[in-house]
Amino acid sequence: MGSLGPALKMDTVGRTTAANYECLLFDLDDTLYPLSTGFNLACRRNIEEFMSQHLHIDESEVPRMCLELYREHGTTMAGLKAVGYEFDNDEFHAFVHGKLPYEKLKPDPVLRNLLLSMPQRKIIFTNADQKHAMEVLGRLGLEDCFEGIICFETLNPRLQPADNTDGIENNSFSSNQRILCKPSLEAIETAIRIANVDPKKTIFFDDSARNIASAKAAGLHTVIVGSSVLVPPADHALNSIHNIKEAIPEIWEGEGEQLEQVIQPAAVETAVLA
Repeated sequence: MGSLGPALKMDTVGRTTAANYECLLFDLDDTLYPLSTGFNLACRRNIEEFMSQHLHIDESEVPRMCLELYREHGTTMAGLKAVGYEFDNDEFHAFVHGKLPYEKLKPDPVLRNLLLSMPQRKIIFTNADQKHAMEVLGRLGLEDCFEGIICFETLNPRLQPADNTDGIENNSFSSNQRILCKPSLEAIETAIRIANVDPKKTIFFDDSARNIASAKAAGLHTVIVGSSVLVPPADHALNSIHNIKEAIPEIWEGEGEQLEQVIQPAAVETAVLA
């Protein structure tokens, strides 16, 4: 697994082979906070605005194209790149997330206490960029509840320029580079590798049925969040992330013996996994 950086160092001791689960992977948006917040709709509107203003796509075509690219490529952003549009990833994220109503997100002490009581490793796995993920976690008061974040930059690192010995500028990063994201099986398997987890002992929480299906195909235990209906192939359904203890009490089974976490004093922030 890549370095967690200086912000967090964790030593795990006392883990037993009898532990049901060793790691919990959480999606971020519409999973750690409810869909009713309105972020999903606001984000889609910002994407459509970016498409018309920055990519000069006919406004009458934007809504249909936005939805079709999302369905076919996992995210509209990935779809735009796949069909040939070139733009800077950071500029896209700044435009789409920069105008989101973050003030609607309030600290969630109930969820915070639940997360801190879970003995397993906890990692965020989101298609969003690092800045957005950190902003959301900070607003919810959960910034120190997770070991790390697997985000857009984790799955789509900027390619390092090749050694330059001839004095010619060589920038190997392409603004049109293929984007890796959920729900692709490759993205799920990459996250499993980066987090260095055993999928058979890992639970994945997400609000998207597509993401749940891919996670199940990768061998993860799966929980669909925001739905009272069990959507195959999800193993559990949670109407709210707050219902997790009632729905999956086995997360806390053998809490005293299956995992003891020793966190150094410097552990105050969630780090981005790379």
